[in-house]
Amino acid sequence: MRWLAIAGSSLGALALVGGMCLALPTPLPPWRADELANVGSLGPWPPPAVRDASNRVSGRAEAAALGEALFHSTRLSTVGGLRCASCHEPWRYFTDGRARALGAEAGARNTPSLLNMRLQHWFGWDGANDSLWSQSIRPMLDVREMRSDAAHVAQALRDDETLRRLYALAFGHAPPADNEMALVDAGKALAAYQETLASDRTPFDAFRDALARGDLDAMERYPVAAQRGLRLFTGGGQCVACHAGPNFSDGEFHRSPIVSRLHDGTLDSGRALGLKKLLASPYARNSRFNDEMNAAQEPAAQPAEAGAFRTPGLREVSATAPYMHDGSIANLCDALQPHAALEGRPMPALTLAERRDVVAFLRTLSAQERAVLIDEDAMICR
Repeated sequence: MRWLAIAGSSLGALALVGGMCLALPTPLPPWRADELANVGSLGPWPPPAVRDASNRVSGRAEAAALGEALFHSTRLSTVGGLRCASCHEPWRYFTDGRARALGAEAGARNTPSLLNMRLQHWFGWDGANDSLWSQSIRPMLDVREMRSDAAHVAQALRDDETLRRLYALAFGHAPPADNEMALVDAGKALAAYQETLASDRTPFDAFRDALARGDLDAMERYPVAAQRGLRLFTGGGQCVACHAGPNFSDGEFHRSPIVSRLHDGTLDSGRALGLKKLLASPYARNSRFNDEMNAAQEPAAQPAEAGAFRTPGLREVSATAPYMHDGSIANLCDALQPHAALEGRPMPALTLAERRDVVAFLRTLSAQERAVLIDEDAMICR
């Protein structure tokens, strides 16, 4: 039987369908002042660009051009054919679609998207680096990823005609004789390029702005299910406790209920391990490679809880499966479940209907013109 609903003009109106009565959906209640404030805190988008003072070529188009060339070059790795773009594929929103990264060898963690990384202040799932340029150096030196070293990277900058020319434009001189300095400059150029990788405005951003100015006509274009999900996200679901701000990330570390292991079989302690690496890093902000004047500060050394991982941003989340630090969850709806026990807080477990509404909201964090990558099966809540 084909069901046809005849809408009435009053709340709770009924539609007669084939001799039966079908209640129409109840309109959403007005947005309260506290709800408006919570939604408003998730924008505006895009945020203004801010230079990284520790990187002297941050924000420079010439450096971004060099960084883009390096990003797609096979010269940085000792493993044939391997590039930064091998794991961070542009057409996949700068992820790889795998549960765990695959470079020279299989990795232990999921490959995060590079979109909007300029908004973070800790980098990597465990925050082992405190700048985007130092994070860009890490995979070049990692034996499980690009398996390279300073001498190899420096030689590529000197020998490759295109890279040498772009380096001179970006830094104002030829690649240096100091191999480690050349490596750091490659990392800074890669960071300048990654600073340009920003996600587009989304249906949520249009709704958020319409809500702020009280534009009822524009607000009506936003799906009702997404509005319900947004209310849960910013309210009872407590999602904004971690996924805060325009990038939907507080940039900090929170204990995950998901236990995973590293290559040697030991438990992945997340931030606890990352902090040890940061304090031992020769490329941290307290190193000689920091371009910021009078920046002789030690890396933050607050106690780190084992099993805590950095909150990922949620923009384009519906197109960047699988999820969690170990890529163990393929379905976005299922990814909402572990958070009910996050950090031992008394967070309410969402019902199936509520999870469907939150997924409807999360889907609006993707730009519509790019929605072709969204796996519809991965969005279904069963």
